[in-house]
This record gives sequence, C-alpha cells and structure tokens, in this order.
Amino acid sequence: MSTVTAGRRAPRRSGSPPRGRTHHAGALAILVVPFFVLFTMFYLVPIGYAVFRSFRTVEREGTFGPATEVFGGLTQYEQVFASDAFWASLGRVLLFGAVQVPVMLGLALVLALLIDSPLVRGKKFYRLAFFAPYAVPGVIAAIMWGFLYSPSLSPFSAVTSSVPLLGGGLVLWAIANVVTWVYAGYNMLIIYSALQAIPGEIYEAARIDGAGQLRIAWSVKIPLVVPALVLTGVFSIIGTLQLLTEPQVFRTFTTSVSSTFTPNLVVYTTSTVPNFNLAAAFSVVLALLTFVLSFVFLRLTQRKAFQ
Repeated sequence: MSTVTAGRRAPRRSGSPPRGRTHHAGALAILVVPFFVLFTMFYLVPIGYAVFRSFRTVEREGTFGPATEVFGGLTQYEQVFASDAFWASLGRVLLFGAVQVPVMLGLALVLALLIDSPLVRGKKFYRLAFFAPYAVPGVIAAIMWGFLYSPSLSPFSAVTSSVPLLGGGLVLWAIANVVTWVYAGYNMLIIYSALQAIPGEIYEAARIDGAGQLRIAWSVKIPLVVPALVLTGVFSIIGTLQLLTEPQVFRTFTTSVSSTFTPNLVVYTTSTVPNFNLAAAFSVVLALLTFVLSFVFLRLTQRKAFQ
C-alpha cells in the first residue's frame, strides 16, 4: 500500500503552469528580450526623437539674443511642403527608381535563372562573381566608378570625353549604373534562393509534358519566384528613396550633383546648417512617403504574388 502511494504523483495545483511551459517561456524571453531592447534603442527611440525634434523651433529675443528652443507646432512641416528643392529631389529619385529598379530586378532574375539552369557549369564561381560587387563598400564602388566616368582620369577617356556621363543630363543614370552594379548580385541571391526552394517534381512533370528549359523558366520558375521579386522590389523602393552615398561621392567629381540632388542629401545639407529641427521634419516626411509607396506596391502585387 505504501509503495503504491509513494509511486503516485502529487496532484498539480489548479492554475499553476506546467514546468515545461515555464521553462520554454524563460528561454523565449532570453531570446526575444535582447532583440526588443536593441530594436527600441536603435529604431523606436531615434524615430521618436526625430518626431519630437520636428515639432520644435528656435526663437531668439532680438537679433543677437540667446536662442531658445520651443514647441513650434507644424512650423517645420510648413517649410518642408514649401521646399521646392525637396520635392524636386523626390521627383528625381522617383524617376530614378521607375527606370533603375525594373532594370536591376530584371537583370537579377536573368542571372538567377542562368545559375539555376542545369546547362550551366561552374555555378559556384558565377554565384560568387555576381555577388562580389555587393561586398564592395558603397563609397568605394562610387569612387571607383567616378574615376571611370571622369574624362581626365578614366582609362576609357575616348568614350568619357565624347559622352558626358558626369554631365547634368546623364549623371543620374551614371549613378543608376553604379547602384545596379552593386545590388544586382544581392537581389540575384534572394531570387536564386527562391528557385532552390521549388520542388524538383515540378520540373520533372514539366519535362514529361515536353517543356524545354526556356519554357520551364518562363512558365514554371518565374511565376513561382514572384514573391521573391516582390520582396526585392520593396527593398529597392526603400533603397531608392534613401539614396545618399553615391550622389554624395559624385559631388567630388562633378558639379552636376547639387547638395539637394536627392531627399537624403537635402536632409544631410539641412542638418549641417545646422537646422536639426527642419532636417528631422524632412526625415519624417520622407519616412512616411517611403512607407506609403512600399505599402501601395505591396497592395498592388500581393494578390499576384501570394495567391
């Protein structure tokens, strides 16, 4: 009788969580809490501080009186919407993105399909070669291409002297070429990863039906990697509106790139005045526009991508 009683488990109190559940909750907290701490420190706090500064303005007592920062309401945003330079720069990068993003993603798709083709040998080499430009820091890539574009420095001076790649009419597309060269391999890798996730049975069924490699690529592979194309499209929209490094470097090579060439350059130039409150307002408006464009792009493409 005592043996049977000793072998029985004591009844668990009602309302107390199982030991395993408590253990998993502690492990989950250990993994999640550091992320939320860093996310709050380096994402939410800077955004909140920028919004706070965008509602502040500086007032002076008299011409040479001490500066006092006070709540200014929508004063800074009125200046943002009245800034012709900001809206001109926004239109410039939208034109840039409307041409550069489809070209870059189309090139990335072609490269991914080529590497995924069973007819291509040396896939590891080509995958590394296509991705290598992304490993080059953006500043270094811009400097390198700036030297190649400059008529007095380029080894292709016969071409750059006759074609003004750093002139006002072509400098935007010269920058687009740099961005495409750097990020095509990065986007190619995302699309290639999506291709690797496609079950081989689908290809086998297509081959049994008599489809060749081109037909399989067009009718099978491309439709199945549309979600990856949407993802890279969102990344590209965000990157386009954040364009800063390449134009900033190109300012040392040509006068065609002004201090307000892109929205981020407008923010940077305004902050160096310094007018941090107005720069914060520019940043907030730019962030909202980026969110709206990304959201609209997702809404227009998600039905096709995720059906």
